[in-house]
Amino acid sequence: MNDILVRSATIGELSTLLNFEQGIIIAERPFDETLLPGDFNYYDLAKLIMSDEAEVVVAEIGGELVGSGHARILEGKPYVQFERYAFLGFMYVVPEQRGKGINKLIIKALVDWAKSKGLDEVRLHVYDENSPAIAAYEKVGFKKILTEMRLTTDI
Repeated sequence: MNDILVRSATIGELSTLLNFEQGIIIAERPFDETLLPGDFNYYDLAKLIMSDEAEVVVAEIGGELVGSGHARILEGKPYVQFERYAFLGFMYVVPEQRGKGINKLIIKALVDWAKSKGLDEVRLHVYDENSPAIAAYEKVGFKKILTEMRLTTDI
């Protein structure tokens, strides 16, 4: 893992990051029939890169971007024990580099950023049927706390 560098993303890398985002959408489509067809964006990556309330990181091997993730600061609900927390998203590793611990390094960098902002709560969303992602997140210490469910009124 010594040859994997995790660092802050730059605006100059936006086109690659937008391609990563489409990779996430393609991977998540089978889990969510409500996603729009065609290309769309989950994130305003340029805004996140420039924000003091967010951190976008990339993983790099030999000068090539191979992964990404972001953390953004969100306000806690009035009924929880924390006022603010870090919410992770944009978690992506190119297929040919998966299984090398890159996601773990990205999460560590984002958790370290959250700690530097005085946050001790970190959360993320993952599709319930995305077993590989759930296993990867559990491996680094995440625990399930809620399942979101949906119903259409055309039943």
